[in-house]
Amino acid sequence: MNTPSASVMNLQDITGCMSDCDPEALTVEQAQDIIREYIQPVCGTEKLTIRQALGRVLAVDITSPINVPAHDNSAMDGYALSGENLSGGQELSLKVIGAALAGIAFTGTIEPHQCVRIMTGAVLPAGCDTVIPQEFTSKVSDSEIRFSVGNLRAGDNRRLKGEDLAMGKIAVRKGKILTPADLGLLASLGIPEVSVQRRLRVAIFSTGNELRSLGEVLEAGSVYDSNRYTLYGMLTRLGCEVLDMGVVQDSPEALEAIMRSACENADAIITSGGVSVGDADHTRRMMERLGDISFWSIAMRPGRPMAFGKINSSGKSAYLFGLPGNPVAVMVSFYFFARQALQQLMGADTKPLPLISVKSDTAIRKRPGRTEIQRGILAMRDDGELGVSTTGSQGSGILRSMSEANCMIVLPHDQGSVAPDDKVRILLFEGLI
Repeated sequence: MNTPSASVMNLQDITGCMSDCDPEALTVEQAQDIIREYIQPVCGTEKLTIRQALGRVLAVDITSPINVPAHDNSAMDGYALSGENLSGGQELSLKVIGAALAGIAFTGTIEPHQCVRIMTGAVLPAGCDTVIPQEFTSKVSDSEIRFSVGNLRAGDNRRLKGEDLAMGKIAVRKGKILTPADLGLLASLGIPEVSVQRRLRVAIFSTGNELRSLGEVLEAGSVYDSNRYTLYGMLTRLGCEVLDMGVVQDSPEALEAIMRSACENADAIITSGGVSVGDADHTRRMMERLGDISFWSIAMRPGRPMAFGKINSSGKSAYLFGLPGNPVAVMVSFYFFARQALQQLMGADTKPLPLISVKSDTAIRKRPGRTEIQRGILAMRDDGELGVSTTGSQGSGILRSMSEANCMIVLPHDQGSVAPDDKVRILLFEGLI
């Protein structure tokens, strides 16, 4: 749904600048680099209340209109005093002349050897720069306390004005995907609404004569299409508006019609199936006709065949991700290639998905020369450490294994087989799937 731009490098330009770039044998990292270089964020913003903005991409920097905190205040319950009193000896007695509560300031004058009872968050009275915790004092009377100076220093237990955030400083940066904590921060600054990037529109469809939609009768050799449902879930989690265009039969006419419609109504298109070199894979040829598309054989398992680029129709363009047809390969390819690219497209400040290192509970066979992604179950071992085991058979059509797993085991390109208790890297599903 973007207007094509002549200033953007095409895929051949980008791949030509990369040494050792072979479309028939790309590493995962090379494919990710090409996609990152090619994607350009969409334009368009809207203003939303902060409650509506959860999960959206911030379009402009937010600067703080106030100091946080607005005044020097107490970091704990205790007694506020001048640090000058601490130079008088190892044990002090101070007269308590009033109280300062959160939201109710003490406005009197503090003289030497005097203090004020103070609660956490209360504004420090004029002349006070130190708070002694209540538990470090003993009560002589209702109007007098005694305490040992010990390690207490002037300025202890004081929160300074603007310490968390100074007026005029950036509170939340452009490109941040807004979290619940961000909403609270914006509310604490008195900001009721923010400008966010418009929601990304992503069209999805599956290809294959053997596929049936839910509610249709399964004939011999046909299967229900699951890929559109996993893609719908992953895209919805990502905050995209999803245009489900259904199942398309393997015919050039049907494919051209749906690709043109998707291109004219969406920012990105994700297809599943039809990117290999089979005789019935008209999808590949139609992609080549309509745009700037590269077809890759990626050194990974699952998810070897993939298409990426941009197609054009009626003056509009859309990025296209042609994913494999097998259900697990679709999900793995989405998370390793499409997810970060879509975040980049929506203007987000993107970072690679974090991997953590844990011990493998079992041996895993692996040959060097390709990245392997295995479905795993992370659990606490008897020794108190985290360990991961595979879900069993790793066939790319076994969608049940993704449902049972809570992580993916990422075995890098050059790695060989894994022995029990060897460290492996995993990608957690929590918050992702």
